Amino acid sequence: MSPLTRPWRADQLAALREHLDLLTAAGTVPGGVIACGTAGAEPTILTSGVVAPEYGAAPPGPDTRYDLASLTKIVATWALVGKAWAARRITLSAPIHSLLPDVPHDAPGGGVTIGQILTHTSGLRTETRLDLYRGRPEPLAQLICSEPLAGKPGAAHQYINRGFILLGLALAQLHGRPLEALAADLWADLGMTGTSYGPLTRSATVAPTGQRLAGAPRLHGIAHDDAAAMLGGVAGHAGVFGTAADLAAFASHLLDPGSELGIWLGFSARPRTRIEPGLERGLAWIVSGDGVLCHHGFTGTSLYLAPATGRYLALCTNAVYYHQDNRAALAQLRALVFKEIAN
Repeated sequence: MSPLTRPWRADQLAALREHLDLLTAAGTVPGGVIACGTAGAEPTILTSGVVAPEYGAAPPGPDTRYDLASLTKIVATWALVGKAWAARRITLSAPIHSLLPDVPHDAPGGGVTIGQILTHTSGLRTETRLDLYRGRPEPLAQLICSEPLAGKPGAAHQYINRGFILLGLALAQLHGRPLEALAADLWADLGMTGTSYGPLTRSATVAPTGQRLAGAPRLHGIAHDDAAAMLGGVAGHAGVFGTAADLAAFASHLLDPGSELGIWLGFSARPRTRIEPGLERGLAWIVSGDGVLCHHGFTGTSLYLAPATGRYLALCTNAVYYHQDNRAALAQLRALVFKEIAN
């Protein structure tokens, strides 16, 4: 164990469990799983509630598969960009059109760089709205980049899914292989056996999410994100399903400063643009003033890293099961994690 590593204390674990139990008792989420620990050590697993009411009392566990939503940006796209960067196959200053032959170099979004996409300063259209392209014959990358820019690239932070969709397309083009195959190889190398793009077979080991329309079947093993669903469940911004155990394994690899992904994390952790007071954006990751990194998924998932203490925490819930947007209800637990992970 590194002399800088500080294991989670019993009082901290108790507070985390209490907050998770309060969420399930209040009916905010059906259930959830927390996996927390330090690099190289077995994670502590905290669970609460049920997978979903339709499975009765079946509890969630470290291997329950949750829709990770925007954590896809981290566990798939950011990690694959990092491997390509380490292999010197891409640079952060490269314009996206240089990786996507369908995009004219003079397209409004064609000059946006990989670095600007990762920092959410691309200036691309903020609404994802791929449904607007339904029936259009042009390649998706061309359609996205042909839209007028919403802002000056590199000027201001604005969270944008479209850039990560472009990165997913660019990675597939760069390697001549589908994004899901590239990601599957990455996860296999990291021992993340429960992580994949959907669709998944319905079962009590897969946590369902919400309904797109009242009275419609509940989404179960199908991407909750509309744009990812339109892309067949495979996209650079959303669509991945994973487990708390796999997120813990992923975090442990990232906290190894000598590993390829650990080196990429160190580079990515440098604050590059301001989000709000006390929070900056690195490459994909949110970075707090005390050096904690995190990223969230709309469905109720989060991943936190604290390189200074060697700690990590993964949160998996299906918070959109009862309510379409439950981010406010998760805010107190997420704030607690931010406070405790660095102490």
